[in-house]
Amino acid sequence: MTQAMQELLDILDLEQLEHNLYRGRSHKVGWQRVFGGQVIGQALVAAQRTVDDSRAVHSLHCYFMRPGDPQVPIIYQVDRLRDGGSFTTRRVTAIQHGHAIFSLESSFQVVEDGLEHQMPMPLDVPDPENLPTQVQLLEQTGHPVPDAVRKFWSRERPLDIRPVNTEHYTSTDKLPPRQNVWLRTVGPVPDNSRLQAAILAYLSDMTLLETTTFAHGKVGFDPQIQMASLDHAMWFHRPHKLDDWLLYTQDSPTTIGARGLARGFLYARDGTLIASTAQEGLVRLRTQPKK
Repeated sequence: MTQAMQELLDILDLEQLEHNLYRGRSHKVGWQRVFGGQVIGQALVAAQRTVDDSRAVHSLHCYFMRPGDPQVPIIYQVDRLRDGGSFTTRRVTAIQHGHAIFSLESSFQVVEDGLEHQMPMPLDVPDPENLPTQVQLLEQTGHPVPDAVRKFWSRERPLDIRPVNTEHYTSTDKLPPRQNVWLRTVGPVPDNSRLQAAILAYLSDMTLLETTTFAHGKVGFDPQIQMASLDHAMWFHRPHKLDDWLLYTQDSPTTIGARGLARGFLYARDGTLIASTAQEGLVRLRTQPKK
């Protein structure tokens, strides 16, 4: 197992401080704020710790309220809102420096049989092995990337990201606001359905919000744009071991009021729809380009 993958598993293994109270740490990668997917994954782990193993997460809804400080631990406080006959509901508040920085509500369900259908995976998508990584694309095009991001990319990462749509890296044309991205972990994921759900939540924050910029001839690291996640929702449809590439197909229905909305669907390589996502984020034009 790679060091980066072990680090991901370690940060998702929260320390229990007290009843309904947990502590997590952050990646030490030089970012000024905590990666949103990390907080989502850790909050889900905290909620899972208070739910019976017979119930699996089927949805989560969360808000980002303050930037997380990667230099100090994050405290996760779980409220046990409801334990019903079929569904369990939990609220998790992430706290730093005495303030709430993030909140999550998640619902868990006893496994049941029922009606089933799914939207098919997009056709004619090239295999990920034949595509360059996101880092290679940006390096090849010479696109300006903040120093903190380049420093992060210079380290070994737990995820391999292979964009299928690359026009927005090489053009300032206004393009359709949609993209397909292949994702996978760089090491094996333990055979644990709860941990697999947490890792899926972690990676669901990758590349999604940048889809909102394509219709405006921009990319996520454009110095003229200030971007930050405001909320995130996720629905878990079918369990998956995360043992191969996932296709993350995304689109953006609208941007308005300095906010952008993006949607995503995560497919297994065999076409199984694993999860769906939606995220609204701050997409604000700066009055002066940031240097």
